[in-house]
Amino acid sequence: MIYVLGSLNMDLVAQVKRMPKAGETMYAERFYTGCGGKGANQAAAVAKLGGRVAMIGCVGDDAFGRTMKDNLASYGADVSYIRETSGSSGVALITVEKGDNRIIIDGGANLRLTNAQVDEALGQAKSGDILVAQLESAPEIVAYAFARAKEKGMVTVLNPAPARPLSQDLLRHVDVIAPNETETEILTGVNPKNEAHLALAVKHFYDMGIRHVIVTLGDKGAAVSVGREITYIEPRKVKAVDTTAAGDTFVGTVCVYLDRGKDILTACRYASVAASITITRPGAAASVPTAAEVEKVVAEEGIEL
Repeated sequence: MIYVLGSLNMDLVAQVKRMPKAGETMYAERFYTGCGGKGANQAAAVAKLGGRVAMIGCVGDDAFGRTMKDNLASYGADVSYIRETSGSSGVALITVEKGDNRIIIDGGANLRLTNAQVDEALGQAKSGDILVAQLESAPEIVAYAFARAKEKGMVTVLNPAPARPLSQDLLRHVDVIAPNETETEILTGVNPKNEAHLALAVKHFYDMGIRHVIVTLGDKGAAVSVGREITYIEPRKVKAVDTTAAGDTFVGTVCVYLDRGKDILTACRYASVAASITITRPGAAASVPTAAEVEKVVAEEGIEL
């Protein structure tokens, strides 16, 4: 079983030819709304890929909250641990330019998650189950959840986004960390711009007590460190339409295949394929592929796993 602790945001997305200058008003080429939030995206990825997943989070008592909860349920996720609180739901304002995105978040209900909710949700968790979290929830809640998870013998996966300084209370309970390049630099002080710098950044993570490191490298693929040996995963060449949920798809897919007993390197190879499909589609959770779609690409292109 996979538990996802994190954010649920309603995405308000504008696709533009270029970013406006200060004080400039311009028209978008397209506008749409979609259910997102890093937590919800990862839970959707797990569900759509056939994994068993429970979402732990909060939404507001507004139309956005009801829509997001219903959307996750439609994918087959357990939404019984999503609490409705007074006030607004989380919202993300996203601009997409040539496939790249810039995001502004209002946390809303995501910041009202409590330790009591964590205790309730993990009450039935078992040794070997997986807990994955990001940093769009309060860091102290994530730290508390990871401590409880390790008491139960669970595997903990941290996607440290958006990056911020992390407490030792959190770091000592992380089994797998999965940052992107920017987050890696913020957390370690090292820009993983080449193999030597990546190795140095990975060493920093190991010195923090983290056992496995996955660094997503955008259009350069990903790097996976197991036992301090770094393996690069080459990306599929696709035309990017919207990269919003690429990282979340990657993390969710890793959790699915780890839960199925695959080793972390194989799980990351599946995740790379899934993320490459996601970026060819607009939207967040809606863009995540199914397991059948991933397996079809693997088979048709002869991708070695």
